[in-house]
Amino acid sequence: MKPVITIVGRANVGKSTLFNRVTKSRDALVVDIPGVTRDRQYGEGAIGDIPFIVIDTGGFEPVAKTGIIGEMAKQTYQAIIESDVLLFIVDAKGMNEHDREIALYLRKLNKKIYLVINKSEGKNYEQSILDFVELGFYEMFSISASHGQGVKQMIEQVLVPFASQNEEESEKDEAEAGVGQGGRLKIALVGRPNVGKSTLINYIIGEERLIAFDMPGTTRDTIHIDFERNNKLYTFIDTAGIRKKGKIFETVEKFSVVKTLQAISDAHVVVLLLDVSQDISDQDAHIADFIIESGRALTIAVNKWDKIDHYQKEQAKLAIERKFHFLNFAKFNYISAYKGFGVNQVLESADSAFAAAVMPLSTPKLTRVLHQAVEQQAPKRSGFSRPKPRYAHQGGKNPPIIIIHGNGLDGITDSYTRFLERKFREVFDLVGTPVKIQYKNGKNPYLQARFKKG
Repeated sequence: MKPVITIVGRANVGKSTLFNRVTKSRDALVVDIPGVTRDRQYGEGAIGDIPFIVIDTGGFEPVAKTGIIGEMAKQTYQAIIESDVLLFIVDAKGMNEHDREIALYLRKLNKKIYLVINKSEGKNYEQSILDFVELGFYEMFSISASHGQGVKQMIEQVLVPFASQNEEESEKDEAEAGVGQGGRLKIALVGRPNVGKSTLINYIIGEERLIAFDMPGTTRDTIHIDFERNNKLYTFIDTAGIRKKGKIFETVEKFSVVKTLQAISDAHVVVLLLDVSQDISDQDAHIADFIIESGRALTIAVNKWDKIDHYQKEQAKLAIERKFHFLNFAKFNYISAYKGFGVNQVLESADSAFAAAVMPLSTPKLTRVLHQAVEQQAPKRSGFSRPKPRYAHQGGKNPPIIIIHGNGLDGITDSYTRFLERKFREVFDLVGTPVKIQYKNGKNPYLQARFKKG
């Protein structure tokens, strides 16, 4: 599992700036649940060799119990429970009473905590830490999140204890690389509480393996279930919630976003389960976006399809297409997990999505498709010249990575990249998997020689 780093601290100390720095400004997943404020953000860390999940929290006031500040505090409490490491951020300009209150609360926790003195540009380490020694933390970093000073070194040091765990998981991934040759296909089932995840798994495996009550949050932990179907081996990863720990968490959501993100990262294929009787929320779309960013093969199951009439079905399809327009590469399955209608299609879609994700793409055919696309529609001019894509080859699998070489490729627009992606999808039938396109500009050897000679 990816380690989880939570950033905590009072308001305006640079928490979000640090979050954006370590996620390289990737759009964060925002928890959007009725009655809970949108002050906790999730992203994948992009610094160092060990992947990790990072959580940004709102301004923290441990003593707050009511109002918006109290809700923000509950969000932070939740993030703290889900984390492996806490980065306690303070402002190098000076300490105040809020910092002391937070330090008092954090020191009582059984968590690995680092004090991070932000906005330390222009100061040496000794100058930065002098005012904060009294907070009682012995592992401290002096950084500037806005300038990037010390951030990479800090994250690398924080992740050192997880290095051996990462090596073990890498070895495990290599051992499981041959899924098509007798290995297990790991399928993560994700979705909001009470959409029917446990019911769907029970029907597919043919036994009451999971408790399926009509009550949100019945499942409390991520569960791995091995089963065999049509002489193929599978593992279902059922994502669910954390156990409540004390009265303070009774009003916090009954599922853990962190466990969902970790399950997505641990899977070969993700099944996003929606409930047609509920409104499709931004939460569903955010999770779908995270699946794409993680590069996982994907299929979507719309559950409880038997509970609505023909008109409602037409309206539901329109709403789903509007919300998930960016998932036009994935297959949508309209099912009833309780009655078994369409359930077999979900597993078939997962198989085909993974097959597309690991499909070998030949260089001659990729290049041929590229040339055909350029002939049909050339890239727009960038400045005085036009980008010139020359040839393409496969740079990776699951997801398929297509590397395009040429000249002036920095000028290719996002819309043209999407155009190329559609062309590659059509020719190779890449249904159910994200496709990533990367560009590499060619170098002029004569220009280099001239500079060396001069």
